[in-house]
Amino acid sequence: MKRSPIRLVMGTFTTSLLVCLSATAIAAQVPDAPSAEIVAPAPVSDTTPLTADDAAALEPGQWLWRPDAASGGPISITVDLGQQVAYIYEGDTLIGVSTVSTGRDGHLTPVGDFTILQKQLKHRSNLYNSAPMPYMQRLTWDGVALHAGGVPGYRESHGCIHLPAAFAKILYGVTQLGASVQVIDGPQSTDGFDSETIASADMDSAGGMPVGMEH
Repeated sequence: MKRSPIRLVMGTFTTSLLVCLSATAIAAQVPDAPSAEIVAPAPVSDTTPLTADDAAALEPGQWLWRPDAASGGPISITVDLGQQVAYIYEGDTLIGVSTVSTGRDGHLTPVGDFTILQKQLKHRSNLYNSAPMPYMQRLTWDGVALHAGGVPGYRESHGCIHLPAAFAKILYGVTQLGASVQVIDGPQSTDGFDSETIASADMDSAGGMPVGMEH
């Protein structure tokens, strides 16, 4: 007996539909594969103190900051005019080094032993066309200060100590009023302040009064 074409088509359609529904039911019973977990890398803590070699390798505008190397103690700063480098200590451990730009001829940065007298996040010079002096940390009342400024690889300031902006921000955040700042013009020891080196430098106990200091 011949099958009706309509019955043949309907039978084929029904069989295909049942196969699809069965496959869907089986797929629904299979759990999704777990997605790969994305784990952020743990922060790296470098506890190796910095050295004079690290400072010597810096290019103009570069700096290094390694606070995890210290075990505690007051923050103090040494600025070497000859090297154009600032050294930051926590206790006796060197935790930061940065290139700087100090006073050019006619506006020399004074050598000596200073403390941070005043801090101001946004400061402007009252001598040089209201030039911005961000993260200002005053060393003398006649205008010498640490602050963010150009560090081109030579002495360009009117007597202040220019720091790269990012480093100036970090340093501003860790210092306190009264912190010690040594400005020397000779070899730098990274084992804490070397009293013989500082004494042999041409120190001005009064802080010096170079012409045309920035305020």
